[in-house]
Amino acid sequence: MTRAAAEAETSRPVQIIGRLGMSGYGVVHLMVAWLAAQAAFGGGGEADQKGAVSAIAAQPFGAVLLWILAVLLAGFGVWQLLAAFVGYRWMSDEKQRLRRRLGVAGRGVVVLGLAAYAIGLVVGGGGSSGDQQEQDATATLLGLPAGPALVLAVAAVILVAAGVLAYRGVSRKFLEDLVSAGPVVQFLGVVGYVAKGVAYGVIGVLTAIAAVTADPQRTGGLDTALHTLAGQPFGVVLLTAVAAGFAAFGLYCFGDARYRRM
Repeated sequence: MTRAAAEAETSRPVQIIGRLGMSGYGVVHLMVAWLAAQAAFGGGGEADQKGAVSAIAAQPFGAVLLWILAVLLAGFGVWQLLAAFVGYRWMSDEKQRLRRRLGVAGRGVVVLGLAAYAIGLVVGGGGSSGDQQEQDATATLLGLPAGPALVLAVAAVILVAAGVLAYRGVSRKFLEDLVSAGPVVQFLGVVGYVAKGVAYGVIGVLTAIAAVTADPQRTGGLDTALHTLAGQPFGVVLLTAVAAGFAAFGLYCFGDARYRRM
C-alpha cells in the first residue's frame, strides 16, 4: 500500500496534475489579492479564498473556469495528501519530515475543500461564507463546557500557525522543498509567506477576542481579518501591503509548481 502510494505520488500524471493544481492555487491567491486591494479602497467582494472562487464564477464562462479550477485543485489536494502519506523521503531528519507531512496534509484538506466549494457553485450550491462558518464554529465551541477556553486554544493554534508561516518566509525554509529556484521565486516566497502569516495572525487575535468576550460575532475568517486591517490607522497602506503580499504568494505558487522537489 505504501509502495503503491509512493509510486503514485512520483508518477508523471500525478506530478503534472499536482503542479498544474499548484498553479491553480496561485490563481486563487491572485484573486484574493485583487479582492483585498479593492477592499482597501472600500469595494470588492469577500476577500478570502472562497470569495476568490466566487469572483471567478462571476466571470464570462465562469462555469467552465470553475470546473477547470476544481479539477486542478482536486488534483493538487490529492497530490498533497499523497505527499503527506509517503512524501519527503529525501529528508533524513524524521521529525522534520513529520512536520512537513503534517503541513502538506493540512494544505491538502484546505485545497480539497476549495475544490468542493467550486463544484458546489457550479451545480448551484456553494455554501455559507468563510466568515459565517468561522462564527458558527466559534458559537458551537462557546456553547460547550469550558467553551471560552476551547476557543482560546483554537486562537493559540492559529497564532502558532501564523508564526510558522511568517518564519517559513523570513528563514526561507520553503526553499527546502524546491530545486534551483532563482532569486525572483525566492523573493516572492519570502514576501508571500510573511503576508499570509500577518493575515492569519489577525485571525488568531480576533478568535482570542471572541473567546475573552464570549461573542462569536467578534471572530471571522480571512475577509474579516483583512477588513480589520483596513479599519486601523494607515489601514489602506496596511491592507494594500498585505494584498501585494498575497499577490506575491500567488506568483510564488507558479514558481513552486515549476521547481517543486519530487
